[in-house]
Amino acid sequence: MQAYRSLEDRFARISSIEDAIGILQWDAETMMPEGAADSRSDQLATLKGIAHEVLTAPETGDLLDRADQDSDHLDDWPRANLREMRRIYLHASAVPADLVEASSRAVSRAELVWREARQNGDFALLLPHLSQVLAVQRQIGQAKGEALGLPPYDALLDSYDPGLRQEAIDPLFTELGAELPDLIREAQERQKGLPAIQPLSGPFPVEDQRRIGEQLMAAVGFDFNQGRLDVSLHPFCGGSTGDVRITTRYSEANFMSALMGVLHETGHALYEQGRPDKWRRQPVGAARGMSMHESQSLLIEMQACRSWEFVTYLAPLVQKTFQGEGSAWNPENLHRILTKVEPGFIRVDADEITYPAHILVRYKLERAMIAGDLEIQDLPGAFNEEIRNLLGLTVLNDSLGCLQDIHWPGGAWGYFPTYTLGAMTAAQLFKAACQADPNILPGLASGDFSPLRTWLRANVHSKGSLLTTDQLLVAATGRPLQAEVFRTHLRERYLGY
Repeated sequence: MQAYRSLEDRFARISSIEDAIGILQWDAETMMPEGAADSRSDQLATLKGIAHEVLTAPETGDLLDRADQDSDHLDDWPRANLREMRRIYLHASAVPADLVEASSRAVSRAELVWREARQNGDFALLLPHLSQVLAVQRQIGQAKGEALGLPPYDALLDSYDPGLRQEAIDPLFTELGAELPDLIREAQERQKGLPAIQPLSGPFPVEDQRRIGEQLMAAVGFDFNQGRLDVSLHPFCGGSTGDVRITTRYSEANFMSALMGVLHETGHALYEQGRPDKWRRQPVGAARGMSMHESQSLLIEMQACRSWEFVTYLAPLVQKTFQGEGSAWNPENLHRILTKVEPGFIRVDADEITYPAHILVRYKLERAMIAGDLEIQDLPGAFNEEIRNLLGLTVLNDSLGCLQDIHWPGGAWGYFPTYTLGAMTAAQLFKAACQADPNILPGLASGDFSPLRTWLRANVHSKGSLLTTDQLLVAATGRPLQAEVFRTHLRERYLGY
């Protein structure tokens, strides 16, 4: 037991270092002056190097071996904690410290250049920096793969979602991808028979958008004593344990995009704020992988906040906030706006049906780049071709194409599949929640998220990483992940059957 207790102390220290990294990264995305970028890059690289050294020190492996010998004496939570410690250690010890720091520096530089490249649609500006990030990610994937007995891309997937493999993703995505073109076409055909959408006239002042965003965050259950809302180029949820930071971006011409972004990130924040208090600084208290994390954001944004019930609550709020007049502000029109199906260029603004197509494109391309089957300089052309094939769109410039996301410059290779896996998981969880508690949908109609939040706290948030992803989903819904549940949800909401 002494070995296990020593491991708890060690991982608590690592958690504190990672919390400091989280706040520094949040600051870099929101408030840091551009001239501080090089210093911040060094700071992050140093802290990540320290955390890596603590985690991969020889005594960590010795403590794990000794704790494993006594694991029969551990209860469920400590035993699961030890399992997660071992997994994290295997990932970290596979990667040399100099490669960890090289990755941090490459990412910091690439993210900074990405902002300018995205603004100007200049892929050539980003190319050398993105090439460096990819080279490092290939090395990391190779190193982890050798340690874990996995192909490089599977090893990267496992970093974000423990146990996730291409062999599990491919049939789910193939099944969904085969139906997407018909779903999109049928939904657009059905829309033609509905009353025309009435546009909402702006401008919509940013301060008003922020105020209603914070009002809805509070309704969903965000704790402002342990978090805040800010602005960044790309919306995200970050920060540290007990201090959850979320961001959005505003346009005075369209308040709905920022509002849905806020609700999306609030779903992430609820998960972070709902993790088990006793285990918050231990691996077992962490969120259960990014597919589950994305399910929480999409459950709030897509399943709950685009439901007819919630829109009946939302309509008078936004009408009052923006002093709207006329039938354009009634629930029927707002619901049509929020459930409009129209292929578009920007992933984060995509509707619920076309969104998976964006992920299928990125999944295919990043696998090819990691495998060396697609050269980085050929990315824009390949990206544009895939978007044309799946969505029928001609990408006009790289800002609307491969430059729109920060994930690849940010070193998040293997992350993209979790968005659509999260959407599938969200549909399955929301269906189970509504079946378990008939007060959830009526609650949304009055802005009361407490029935839904209570179910999520009990069945997802409070579980941390006690269970594997599959075990957690089966315990909560009675079945493993099934693409059909998500497809049924899309047909019911958008096709009426």
